[in-house]
Amino acid sequence: MSRNLKAGIFITVAVVFTTFTFYFWQMAQTPNFQVDKDKDFALLIPTGGTYQSVLDTLKKNQVVNDDISFRFLAKLLKLPERVKPGRYVLRRDMGNLEAIKKLRNGSQDPVRLTFNNIRLKSDLIQRIGSKFEFGPDSLAKLLNDPETCRKFGFDTTNVVSMFLPNTYEIFWTTKVDKFLGRMHDEYQKFWTPARIEKAKALGYSKAEVSVLASIVDAETNRNDEMPRIAGVYLNRIRQSMPLQADPTVIFAWRDFSIKRVTGRLSALNSPYNTYKVLGLPPGPINLPSTVAIDAVLNAETHNYLYFCVKIDPDGKLLGYHDFAVTYDEHLLNARTYQAALNKMNIK
Repeated sequence: MSRNLKAGIFITVAVVFTTFTFYFWQMAQTPNFQVDKDKDFALLIPTGGTYQSVLDTLKKNQVVNDDISFRFLAKLLKLPERVKPGRYVLRRDMGNLEAIKKLRNGSQDPVRLTFNNIRLKSDLIQRIGSKFEFGPDSLAKLLNDPETCRKFGFDTTNVVSMFLPNTYEIFWTTKVDKFLGRMHDEYQKFWTPARIEKAKALGYSKAEVSVLASIVDAETNRNDEMPRIAGVYLNRIRQSMPLQADPTVIFAWRDFSIKRVTGRLSALNSPYNTYKVLGLPPGPINLPSTVAIDAVLNAETHNYLYFCVKIDPDGKLLGYHDFAVTYDEHLLNARTYQAALNKMNIK
């Protein structure tokens, strides 16, 4: 074989090899996912999901740019036999190789679960259940089961106290019982020995502290005022006075559009209506923040028994409250507040 022929063969092989290597590199590394520039695509593979179901989901959502290269590399890396359930985030800068290895290895991206400002148990169940594979129905079944609630130290009415508003990272495939275990662990971490001792000093259980904290949370969004409001309610309880907390009336009616609690509304017979019953409601009227819980545990010591929304000289609501020791003092504050509501045509 002549030297020129050998050189030609070598060059041809080198070109073919280089071309193939470049194409393979492109197929593996070039970004191949068409997702929103501000939002990545979360691929959900349910338990029992197949390779075909993965392809169907990607096609339905028009996520893959070059379907042929994705399928070729997926088969080469044996993805069809190694599909694992989970939640996998596909970024717009991700190539086939990175994505396929992620799916094949089961390298899930956790759900960032945030919940706060939730009033009803049913809303909490929907908010959480919709984020995970177990779904709302499975969560509702356990949270409405007396035995399950008892296992965690609650009943079906106050079990929502176990869910502390925060942001949590949890895998989408987490089983519902494991999820509840995680929430209980977070609850136990929050309730340190020091907090438990403060609750005992008040004469309340952890769940009862959460109930009162939910009322405090509903009364004000001013963190610095919460300990004073908590002190008012504790004073009223000590003197066997009804709490007469307007947020409990609103909760009892389950009508959160109410802006003004009237005598007709406060006449409702309900265990949650603290105008009609002494002491605390049977459960929280929202998910109390940890700030509100600590406000109850560290309530301000004073003689106030009443409070009313503070009004500035121009008749505007300030977001803070005027506090009073006597009912006569309170009436003066209340009349100013009611006049402001009338002026704003709040019925």
